[in-house]
Amino acid sequence: MDIVERFLNYVSYDTQSSEETGVTPSTEKQRIFAEYLKKELVAEGLQDVELDELGYLYATLPANTDKHVPTIGFIAHMDTSPDASGQNVKPRIVEHYDGTDIVLSEGIVTSVEKFPELLQHKGEDLIVTDGTTLLGADDKAGIAEIVQAMVYLQQHPDIKHGKIRVGFNPDEEIGLGAHHFDVEKFGCEFAYTMDGSEVGEIEFENFNAASAKITINGCSVHPGYAKDKMVNAARIATELVSMLPADETPETTEGYEGFFHLTNVSGSVEKAQLSFIIRDHDREYFESRKAEISDVVESINEKYGNIATLELKDQYYNMREKLEDKMYIIDIAKQAIEEAGMTPKVRAIRGGTDGAQLSFMGLPCPNIFAGGLNFHGPHEFCPVQSLEKAMMTVVNICRITARELGQ
Repeated sequence: MDIVERFLNYVSYDTQSSEETGVTPSTEKQRIFAEYLKKELVAEGLQDVELDELGYLYATLPANTDKHVPTIGFIAHMDTSPDASGQNVKPRIVEHYDGTDIVLSEGIVTSVEKFPELLQHKGEDLIVTDGTTLLGADDKAGIAEIVQAMVYLQQHPDIKHGKIRVGFNPDEEIGLGAHHFDVEKFGCEFAYTMDGSEVGEIEFENFNAASAKITINGCSVHPGYAKDKMVNAARIATELVSMLPADETPETTEGYEGFFHLTNVSGSVEKAQLSFIIRDHDREYFESRKAEISDVVESINEKYGNIATLELKDQYYNMREKLEDKMYIIDIAKQAIEEAGMTPKVRAIRGGTDGAQLSFMGLPCPNIFAGGLNFHGPHEFCPVQSLEKAMMTVVNICRITARELGQ
């Protein structure tokens, strides 16, 4: 089975996760895919294949060298985003893409004007959807690349490598992928998530992240007799939003710039609720943002009399804190990418990753490209050549680790 056949097989499984169920894995269909994947890993010759009760799948490719080489790992997630359907995916391959708009189906077009990244892959073979579902390259491309790399290493015993662990987890798309990952059982000195986008990308910086939920309790009175009595929670909610910087939102920031993002607002005169996410790469600025939203709530309470409550929770932190004294892990990835014929592109993630949480759990874990683009929607696509290059990057990391760190 080649990597394209493997990937197309994987995306035939609907593995959409859900924030509503409160169980792990969050959907039974993820477990169905995990059971299939477990059988495939056994059939492909991997050892210690284990699927635990929470849907986390682990396996081992034994070392083929007498040298002592650090055990390394590769991780990808099995779920797809709740943002778009992953049921009955109908992929097709646009061979030798000519640089023009791609008609997915009647009335649904992936245009070059809206998606200019298409032109970076002119001449390549693009796997696209039919415009009714996402594709699932996030992150089934990562799974296919890891599995194919393990097969490749077994077919090429001349490539010396240490013990390699692979791990596939559920529920990354709802922020829970690393929560039950057994780092001790995984037993690696370091690992890589294969969950990035464009070819050549390496990511070892991400946002520090927090959530803020604000509840405003008002007082409803007939509007004709409301003078000095009514407290309009919905109106005060809009006042609160206006007190935060208008130029520090997702739609006005880029690069290393952080933001406040209002994700939900609902309410009436009697009660209003607001949900924010707070993001910043810099830990000091992150803490100041949390202080700022706390000050805003305090100002509302001073003005209207203790009507607002704030629930502020940290979600994850910038993995750079755990990697900056272990930059050899990044250097190995850079060299692996170069030896696969690409230019490394070191970028900061404007979001989170399982690798960030794993790094703070004791497993240094930067993120590497998986090759798909336009995730979480029907315009998602994945170049065949990107799958192949990512697979060879995994192979190269294994080889370089043995060569550079073997003793």
